[in-house]
Amino acid sequence: MKTFKFVYFLLAMFFIVSCGKDEILDSVEPESIKPEESVSTRAGLKTIGSGVMMQAFYWDVPAGGTWWNVVKGKVNAWSNAGVDAIWLPPVSKAQNGTFSMGYDPFDYYDFGQYNQMGSTETRFGSKSELESLISNAHNKGLNVIADIVINHNSGGDLEWNEFAGKNTYTKFDPMSNKFNRTKYDFHPNEAYNSDSGIFGGFPDLSHNKAYVQDWLWKRSNSVAKYYKNTMGFDGYRFDYVKGFEPWVAKEFRKSTGVFGVGEYWDGNVNTLKWWTDQAEMSAFDFACYYKMRDAFVGNNLNALSGDMLWKRNASRAVTFVANHDTDEIYTNKLLAYAYILTHEGYPALFYRDYEDWLSKSKLNNLIWIHNNLAGGNTSNLWTDNDEYIARRNGGGGKNGLIVYINNSNSWKERWIQTNWSSKRIKDYTGNSSWEPVTQGGKWVKIQAPPKGYTVWSLK
Repeated sequence: MKTFKFVYFLLAMFFIVSCGKDEILDSVEPESIKPEESVSTRAGLKTIGSGVMMQAFYWDVPAGGTWWNVVKGKVNAWSNAGVDAIWLPPVSKAQNGTFSMGYDPFDYYDFGQYNQMGSTETRFGSKSELESLISNAHNKGLNVIADIVINHNSGGDLEWNEFAGKNTYTKFDPMSNKFNRTKYDFHPNEAYNSDSGIFGGFPDLSHNKAYVQDWLWKRSNSVAKYYKNTMGFDGYRFDYVKGFEPWVAKEFRKSTGVFGVGEYWDGNVNTLKWWTDQAEMSAFDFACYYKMRDAFVGNNLNALSGDMLWKRNASRAVTFVANHDTDEIYTNKLLAYAYILTHEGYPALFYRDYEDWLSKSKLNNLIWIHNNLAGGNTSNLWTDNDEYIARRNGGGGKNGLIVYINNSNSWKERWIQTNWSSKRIKDYTGNSSWEPVTQGGKWVKIQAPPKGYTVWSLK
């Protein structure tokens, strides 16, 4: 049976891996949170949305229980660079033990302290190492976001399931002795046949069941409350939210009042806007991601004129260039980061881009620009196949900026209108040495290098 369960796991994991020129965009400052969200911030930490998020892992990080210590060693530098939150992979014990990336959860309360699923530690380390990482991050002012996988579970024992008409792996007796589960807690059961979606053949949690709700968010030691109050997490990233109704994530997040962002993998901006309204939290801006792919890989910056979640409601848009699941912007990637780090929304950095693949100094420069200059709503000043120019109009104590992205093979120059009359401006990226003075009518000529960008603001 154990061999069959392992084959079942491998098959399921397969699914995971495969798993106008002067228009003014009226949007909300990324620092602002809608009142009904009631997002709380732990004392002494940066405000989520005031800087950038770091995705502190990638698919198949080194096994062997070292990852929590690797991340712990980087939080000081990340905080100094302007990061305000780190997003960790699923922290609890999963079916495949030390080999698992955590997306096949077994025991939500085993953080690497129980000998089950073939190991004591998780792939990333022990409970004490995780606690040390969280404590160290907090000491540096960083929020810590937990990856929450509540659509499905894995690793249960076989039991006869009259609702499915066959034996199913739905009997969960974790060593933590918390949130034991049976066939009555998954679909189909005596009351509910299914919900919004299943994932990879895993047992699908039935969120309408009172017992499941109690353990996920209602009890004093529920998953939501234990992660915040005992482990010290400051927010949640909800995995595969297509698999359950938006109210599930909403109730889970509201039970603790922390930050939440959902992975609704869909490029349709209307669907993303619907989900964020229903769930009352942020979502990853896949509409922006796919438009950037078309712009920077497809070499047509006109795609940036398309609709995106940040253009609908910047306070609920987490923008990104790559993550552990998708990394399709393989050319002009730094230009894509220049886009999200100068525009509205809450930008997220991918670990490998920052630590391994791109220029850390250039990304740090863009983070500084985001945190210090990029205030106010956005005006599009110019868009064509090769050039894109936008103005952040200033606000929230920030002067605003002009970003000029050039995807051609030669230097480009444009006359554009700023918000500054008779003021000297400079390029804060260092890619241009010009320091022009704006005319009385606020017009000025700026430039951008081939396959590059400049960001202009008051000197």
